[in-house]
Amino acid sequence: MKAGAVLGLSTAIPAFSIHQHLKKNYKVGILGYGDRGSGLHGVLSQMPDQFTVTAICETLDFRVQNARKKGLDSKIKVFKDHREMADYKNVDVIMIATPLSMHFEHAKTALQAGKHIYLEKAMTHTAEQALELQKIHQQLPKQVIQVGHQYRYSPLYFKVKDYIQSGYLGEVTQVEARWDRNHNWRRHVPSPELERQVNWRMYEEYSGGLVAELLSHQMDFVHWAFDTVPSSIYATGGIDHFKDGRETFDNVQATVRYNDAGIIGNYGATCSNQYEGYIFKIKGNKGTISLLMNDGYFYPEPEHLKELQQVDGVSGATKLEWSDNRKGIKLVTEPLKDGTFYALQDLFECLETGRIPYSNVMNGGNTAIAVAMANKSLKDGLPQRWV
Repeated sequence: MKAGAVLGLSTAIPAFSIHQHLKKNYKVGILGYGDRGSGLHGVLSQMPDQFTVTAICETLDFRVQNARKKGLDSKIKVFKDHREMADYKNVDVIMIATPLSMHFEHAKTALQAGKHIYLEKAMTHTAEQALELQKIHQQLPKQVIQVGHQYRYSPLYFKVKDYIQSGYLGEVTQVEARWDRNHNWRRHVPSPELERQVNWRMYEEYSGGLVAELLSHQMDFVHWAFDTVPSSIYATGGIDHFKDGRETFDNVQATVRYNDAGIIGNYGATCSNQYEGYIFKIKGNKGTISLLMNDGYFYPEPEHLKELQQVDGVSGATKLEWSDNRKGIKLVTEPLKDGTFYALQDLFECLETGRIPYSNVMNGGNTAIAVAMANKSLKDGLPQRWV
């Protein structure tokens, strides 16, 4: 492997180019207007040439009232029934940001109404729903489904994928991923009877817990970058800190075996310690990539570092930037936007060209199945195998 080849990796990041002559400005209906739905609206407002929000659907009145106080455009039609918004002719794309247990029904309704979909992660609550949604989409292949694993849409993560595929890490055998916080994960509830609707992430009926809401992003990247799915998953956890009536665990750890890739993945999350926060390390016999959400470094193993330094004077004569700590190569130097922005750029390109999104119903479905396997293992205390 020539060190000079590393420079070429930057050109492999997909350029989410916007067509000079737009075919269409797509009209969007946002289904679910909580933190994520309103956040999507904020990103869409940065893309007025590509998308216009024409409708929202929200069953909780206080969210609509809050949105109006903050200046929600009076031209935006407000629905309470997702089926009515799916039938609304002034919507091309439905963005689904509802509790996980509702994803399948809402996606099925939108597809059958002829709409394109942005569907928040995890794609579905159960493995059976993931397989069924894949079958439904096969019957409606012209409709775009993008699944909201938005973090891996960052140019940083495309570069990491290129490093892996170009052999700079060598043979990868270990992945270490954590997403920790020191917070109870609760949202404010304006009235007690709304507890389960507002804090749905804490109840098994609606949620996949920490695995679905956090760790699915890192699991999804591993599936995508290595073109793999889990062979087996063993997970353990509990409600170990917040004894507040929640049902989903506040402390989880999953060990995942990928037989075809020869990789062990270790994924963990806790709600009671934020020291390490977001960690994502991919370890090969030639080097390690250490990632944050918007930053990352490649740390060559000693023998590989010598190889890189011997060709073209890498440390001084190329555009690669070495960090002061352990001679790591900084993977990106330009400021990065939120991953959702890059994801929605890709969605627009797919709507224009008919291309399948990078995060789609097939690989998004595989991640949903893996999440369901991990949660079953958490509940039953037994290893789960991919079938």
